[in-house]
Amino acid sequence: MPLVEINSPADRKKLIVAIVLGVIAVAVLSYALFGSSGSAPARPNANLTKAGTPPRPAASGPVSAPLVVDDTAAMQPIIFNFSPPAVAEPRRNIFAFYEPPPRVEKVVPIPVPSPTPTPPLLLASLSPANVYARTADFTMEISGDKFTPAVRIVIDNRELPTRFIGPQQLAATVPASVIANPGARQVVVRTSDSVLYSNVAILNVATPPIPNYNYVGIIGKRHFNDWAVLQDKNSKDIVNVQRGDVLGGRFRVTSISERELVVIDTTLKIKHTLPFTRDPSLGNQMRPPQRAETDEEP
Repeated sequence: MPLVEINSPADRKKLIVAIVLGVIAVAVLSYALFGSSGSAPARPNANLTKAGTPPRPAASGPVSAPLVVDDTAAMQPIIFNFSPPAVAEPRRNIFAFYEPPPRVEKVVPIPVPSPTPTPPLLLASLSPANVYARTADFTMEISGDKFTPAVRIVIDNRELPTRFIGPQQLAATVPASVIANPGARQVVVRTSDSVLYSNVAILNVATPPIPNYNYVGIIGKRHFNDWAVLQDKNSKDIVNVQRGDVLGGRFRVTSISERELVVIDTTLKIKHTLPFTRDPSLGNQMRPPQRAETDEEP
């Protein structure tokens, strides 16, 4: 009894084709498993050098061919696209701030000054040490030690003719031009080549006393026996003086004119000039000096 009943011619053709294909498949499988009794197919010799020269003869005995695996296709760069997840920004602490490190001050070493050498000569004192400006020539004496006839007295770099009295005393005449203005003068004793020199002393030149009056008027009389009208700057008192009178116990009147009044310091022999001035305290009496004629004498 047949397994499958075939009635149509098409089914028969399909059955025949299936049987043929099955036989071919069995034959190919048998050949692959049991029918290849010959040597293995030739493989390229792996022992050939890069230049194509044959390798050295192998040692006797069976040698297994090395297994060559081509991994070139597997060695490819891996492209990895990854973006970090978004994280919220942390809140800022307003009380936290950057504090710079303390600034290190560079310490500049201060050079120690070398001690000043001791002068070869000693200037101990001046006589006088204090004078008034605008006075006449005067003699200055200097006391000290180790003086020689070659040393000179120098005031503000002005060398004066010096008299050598002894190793401890010198003298020189100071001209009035040196003390024409108030201020301090430097005095030193030295030779012309400055090989020998002394320490520095100070000559003080003070401002001389001046009359504390304003010349505000003149009373003219015959024979030019005029009277000058003065006003005290402090008390505002009015004082009348003539030629030869002593003003304030110190200043002698020497000249009276319509422009100025001239007095001389009886102590210092300094001449002072008082020009005519207008004092607001006199009010309507302000006027230039005028000569007034009087009838005291015929």
